[in-house]
Amino acid sequence: MGSCNNYVMRSTRNVVKTENEQYSDPPLLVLASLANGPKHGHAMIEDIVFLCGARLGPGTLYGAIARLEQQHLIEPLPPEERRRPYRITAEGIRVLRAKLKTLHQFSKAGLQRLELV
Repeated sequence: MGSCNNYVMRSTRNVVKTENEQYSDPPLLVLASLANGPKHGHAMIEDIVFLCGARLGPGTLYGAIARLEQQHLIEPLPPEERRRPYRITAEGIRVLRAKLKTLHQFSKAGLQRLELV
């Protein structure tokens, strides 16, 4: 079973509480949303609700976007009217794939342990 060394826990100020008591990592949610094509902020918010039920507030969303852009994991596209779309970069795809693989391994191991209880 793979190690969880690459999974970095976020501080509680970067964690989103959803209606069903699950928690999510906003930058990871933004990367996942952009994995199927460019989107502007409002479209990302709606797509993330569809993906996992988490509704990011504008401050949380744009904070995550700023961090991802600084890390070159996403990039802005030319504005469309008053909206600024973003797209995931090749490095962003690599990071998203690695994080999701690690989360999958962690989830699988955790669920196996619960079966023993």
